[in-house]
Amino acid sequence: MIIFANCDNVITILNQNILITVKKVISALLKYGIPIAISVGLAWFLSKNVDWGAIKQSLSNDVNYWWFVPVIVVSIFSHIFRALRWRLQLNAIGIKPSLSALINSIFGTYFVNLLFPRLGEVWRSGYIAQREKASFTQVLGSMVGDRLSDTVTVGLLTVFTFFIAQDAFIKFFDQRGDGGGSIYTSWVFWLLVVLGVLGVLALVWIFRSKSENKVIAKIRLMLRNLWDGFAAIGKMDGKWMFVLYTILIWGCYFMQLYLASFAFSCTKDLGVVAILVLFVLSSIGMAVPSNGGLGPWQFAIIFGLTLYGVGAFPPSTPYDPQASAFAWVVWGVQTCLLIVLGVYAFISMAIDRKRIAQGKTVIKTESTGDGMSI
Repeated sequence: MIIFANCDNVITILNQNILITVKKVISALLKYGIPIAISVGLAWFLSKNVDWGAIKQSLSNDVNYWWFVPVIVVSIFSHIFRALRWRLQLNAIGIKPSLSALINSIFGTYFVNLLFPRLGEVWRSGYIAQREKASFTQVLGSMVGDRLSDTVTVGLLTVFTFFIAQDAFIKFFDQRGDGGGSIYTSWVFWLLVVLGVLGVLALVWIFRSKSENKVIAKIRLMLRNLWDGFAAIGKMDGKWMFVLYTILIWGCYFMQLYLASFAFSCTKDLGVVAILVLFVLSSIGMAVPSNGGLGPWQFAIIFGLTLYGVGAFPPSTPYDPQASAFAWVVWGVQTCLLIVLGVYAFISMAIDRKRIAQGKTVIKTESTGDGMSI
């Protein structure tokens, strides 16, 4: 009997270990497998109908590559402004990293995200917490507030852009037979409105619910953490500088695309509103989990260009070579820049660690906590 009881215990432990392993595999697939699948799938879909010969000719004849010099400069400034904004939040909780360390963390974040989507934010929180010997939870909380402000910004820009560029959307829906001459008579518009209202009501219900369901409880905790992070921004010193840095960050993001539009003959005359539409659509595309926006970003840009007569949607025939060239070249330049900045950041961090070990760099953080090394 004892032998059988021991066998039962062994089988139970094995089953538990197998279950834990399966959960870890599923979690890894959800975190990394799905984004990779999305990137590969959309990249294949976007490339299978591309006339690469026509794109090569477009790249040779229709592009002024000198415009990418200011694009790169503005892009670097966007990272610096993001580091400055995050410093305000960290200083508010007694964590005082150097600006160079924060800039390195931002450079490294985007580099890591190219390989593992969404892991970059966790990595930079761990890096700063370890460097400053600060609470990882506190640093991560400040990062959540940082990203939440970006979500709110994209939401506001989306609503604003939708109304000032509604003529382009009306024309698009009319061509497809869905418009009826007004954006407000389109079933697509009202479907989005209904889904938006239902989404808000669902979030409010979950936030106020006392249900003990594990999924609902997890979502409720996430919503409360997001709310606490956002509320902390409103209470901290320097909140107006936070708003200014947010405007500068997103202004730089827009200017990157606006300046890049002058490099191509097909986009140089589109104007501010058209580029704003491309910018908002591409920002929404970046929210789709993927490796550095590969796939969703190009899809959003190509769709946006069709609203202004560059190419056609859906692309059943080979894509307009100029639209495809614009989408892939602009993304490619940004990606190459992120790789270069990431390599620089990790070299700089290695030097910084050596200086800290030698006592040449003094850590000024006041808080203490569960410093975490990643």
